[in-house]
Amino acid sequence: MWVKTLKGSATRIFAVLWKELRQLSRDRMTFGMIVMIPLVQLMLFGFAINTDARHLPAGIVDKSNTQASRMLIQATEATQVVRFSHIFDDLQQAEAAITAGTVKAVLYLPPDLSSRLSRHPASGAKTPSPEPIGQWLVDGSDTVVAASIKGLRQLPLSSIRELPQIATFPSAAIPADTFAVALYFNPEQRSVVNIIPGLLGVILTMTMVLFTSAAIVREREQGNMEFLITTPVKPLELMLGKIAPYVLVGFIQTGLILTAGRLLFDLPVRGSLLDLGAASLLFICASLTLGLVISTIAKTQLQAMQMTVFILLPSILLSGFMFPYEAMPKAAQWIAEALPATHFMRMSRGIILRDAGVMDLQPDALWLLGFTALGLVVASRRFSKHLD
Repeated sequence: MWVKTLKGSATRIFAVLWKELRQLSRDRMTFGMIVMIPLVQLMLFGFAINTDARHLPAGIVDKSNTQASRMLIQATEATQVVRFSHIFDDLQQAEAAITAGTVKAVLYLPPDLSSRLSRHPASGAKTPSPEPIGQWLVDGSDTVVAASIKGLRQLPLSSIRELPQIATFPSAAIPADTFAVALYFNPEQRSVVNIIPGLLGVILTMTMVLFTSAAIVREREQGNMEFLITTPVKPLELMLGKIAPYVLVGFIQTGLILTAGRLLFDLPVRGSLLDLGAASLLFICASLTLGLVISTIAKTQLQAMQMTVFILLPSILLSGFMFPYEAMPKAAQWIAEALPATHFMRMSRGIILRDAGVMDLQPDALWLLGFTALGLVVASRRFSKHLD
């Protein structure tokens, strides 16, 4: 008897199992996520993620303008830590570029570079160096970038030993302190200062996209779509009505994160709260419209959540939140530029930590604005197709 019972139970379990497999095979979206999520994670961690910052965008203020300064610049760039992309006339322009995030660091070479080189002792000298031959001005808000630039303090001068002013140096001579380093915005090198503004972007991405990604799907599953079709509400009006309540939710989350960061971790907010509010509004709207587009593609709320996770993973890993943007391969940077989180990371850190304004970060602000407009158009057109 019990054998027959077990056999019948196994048959029923197998029938349910076969039914689930058949249903899963017909659900192309879920099946695609089963395959794509592990592959995307493997590709991101294997190729895109790199903790070694290389080819950081840097600037030069060369007041010496001599053969020695030009060879020193070449020797510095040969380390592949920095890539000199800008030349500034004075320190004011250089500091403005660091504030705007155009460059991560600026190398200042003084007018008396040649005389400083002649007085600079070799490694192992009995007397310490009277003064460095130049100075790095560094965006210290990113601790990884700051650590990479600080590694250039003891740049070997052997590559320019053929110059007369250091001809007496041994071939492998390394000065004790070739450059001084000035860390802006985060001189204490507290990692939490850089993490909290980035965490603001991650949390808003997760919640805003998740809230709206199921908006249209939920109406369809609850049977409300027929009522919406019969109303005079236009697709664009429906999209705007769907995201409007969550804008307030986004501002509440922003205020909570910043207040907690200030009280618990002494997070400095150097920029204008008005600029920060404008940047947050642009990013919240961009994230909400992204969620609406997902909602018009997904057929179930489960698919909407799966697609949200698919967007969230690269937003965390490629936006510069955890790993330096400059250290990623070009292909990964192109993907990162398509994500709203990448642009908000720059804006939030620029405003909160560097006292930058929205106008200083205009390219990122315009990108978020354009993304929002395009997302609303795509979502409303796809919703019109559903009505048809």
